This record gives sequence, structure tokens and C-alpha cells, in this order.
Amino acid sequence: MLTALRNDLDVGDGSGELINCLRLGGLDMSAEALAALATAGGAAVVQAAGTDAWLSVRLAVARLLGRNDDAQETVELARLDQMQAALTADEETTGQRERWEAVWQTRLEMSLETLDAQARAIAAAQLAEVVALVRATQDEAHALPHGVVAGRDLRVSAEGGSVAGAVVRVDGGVNLAPPFPSGERDIRG
Repeated sequence: MLTALRNDLDVGDGSGELINCLRLGGLDMSAEALAALATAGGAAVVQAAGTDAWLSVRLAVARLLGRNDDAQETVELARLDQMQAALTADEETTGQRERWEAVWQTRLEMSLETLDAQARAIAAAQLAEVVALVRATQDEAHALPHGVVAGRDLRVSAEGGSVAGAVVRVDGGVNLAPPFPSGERDIRG
């Protein structure tokens, strides 16, 4: 049986402040801690879509919300798949990600609120594990649809009068200074 668990969870609000999210010594959880955990959970579900962590997150969230009911788990899996398909579509937008985060935050918070104290503590610990899993995989680089991840040099070129281009997001630095390798021109005007 659970006797004590303390999990400090960074809800990612940019302040770096840690929120004491779970306090299971007396199996009680404040409304604020519940909301913080649900917020982190909703964000984690959306962030996991399209990543290597998706299958694990998808199953864990469906089990959490399904509460050992196979039919309800199937419904939750369909909802998760709907979100994942929407987020990996070409027209995905930041507003859509925020909307889905709010949807999953609300679903998770409502689900946690309906549980008795002991079941809530167990579910909260499971949700905290999902959040931790997603955060552990965030450091890995992954490309958006139709994108590429390069750990080093990436060359985009055109031949025979065609045009080539790329949209680049750089985590680090870019050096465009001469000298360019032979055959390439400095186009800085």
C-alpha cells in the first residue's frame, strides 16, 4: 500500500517554480495540486503525439481514463488517435495544440476529481509517470511532418535551373561566413 510519495513537478510555466504536486502521506491532494498535475498531463499528452513516446503515453492515458473498463479504454484510445491525427496533419497550428492541451487537462482533472482519495493518489502517481516519460524524451530532436532533423551539416542545393529552399529552426549557431567551398558563391551581395 502507498504510505508516502512526494513528487515535485515543474508545470512548465517558465518561472522554474516547483509545485509540490502529490502529497500521499495522508492520501490528500489539494485542488491546486490536482490542477497543476492535470495541466502538466494535458501538455504531456499533446507533446507526445508523433514522438517515440506516443505509444506508451497513449496506452497509459487510455488505461488511466478507462479505469479498467475495456470499452471505455477503447473510447479513450479513439480520442487520443483523433488528436494525434489532427496534430500530425499538414495544417496543424499552435492554437490547435493549445486547444488539445486544454481538452486533455480538463479530461484528466475531471477524472482525478471523481476518484476516492486512495484511487486518486494511485492515478496521480501514474499520471506523474506519464509526464516524467514525456519530459525525458523532450531532449531528443524530432522533426515536424515533412521535416528533417540534422545533427550536423545539412546541404540544400539545386541543379539545372531549379530552386531549392529550406525553413530552418536552429538550436545553436549557424556560420555563413566565407570561405565557401570551391564551386559555391557568396551571395551576400
